[in-house]
Amino acid sequence: MTKSAASRKEDGGEESSLSVTADDQLYALEQQAGFLLRRAHQRSGGIFQALFADSGLTPMQFTSLVKIRDEGRVSQNLLGRLTHTDPATIMGIVNRLVQRQLIRKTMDPADKRKSVLILTAKGLKLIESLDTAARQVSSETLAPLSVDEQEIFLGLLSRLT
Repeated sequence: MTKSAASRKEDGGEESSLSVTADDQLYALEQQAGFLLRRAHQRSGGIFQALFADSGLTPMQFTSLVKIRDEGRVSQNLLGRLTHTDPATIMGIVNRLVQRQLIRKTMDPADKRKSVLILTAKGLKLIESLDTAARQVSSETLAPLSVDEQEIFLGLLSRLT
C-alpha cells in the first residue's frame, strides 16, 4: 500500500487522520488466516446442513458416529480425544446419540467401572446411508479449487492441526 491518509470521525465528533505506509498497513481482516478459515468452515457447514437436514445430525454427531464405527468400541473419554472435543461437549453428543438409539453404552469387559460406546444397527445403517452425502460435503466445499489445489490445500490444513 502506498502512503495514504485515512480519516474517520471519533466518538466526540472530531476527525483524526491515520497515515498508512507500506511498512505500517492497516490490519486487513479479510487477509487473516482465522477469518478465512472461519469463512471456509461456514461454507462447509452450510453444505453439511443442506445435505444432512433429514438426518437430524450435527457435524459433530456424525463425526462421533464415524469414529465409533472406525474404533468398534470406544470410551467416551477416548471419543472426545479422537474428535478433539472437550469432555462437556462430548458428553452432550453421546447423550443425544444414545437417546436416538444410534449408539449404546455398555460395560467395559476389561474394567467394570468404565463404560464403552458401541454403534447400534440403527446407527450403522444411518451413517452408511449418509456416505455419499458426507463425501459430497467435502467435494462441494472444495469445488472452487482444482484437483491439484485441493490436494495441496488439504495437505496444508493437515499440517496446521
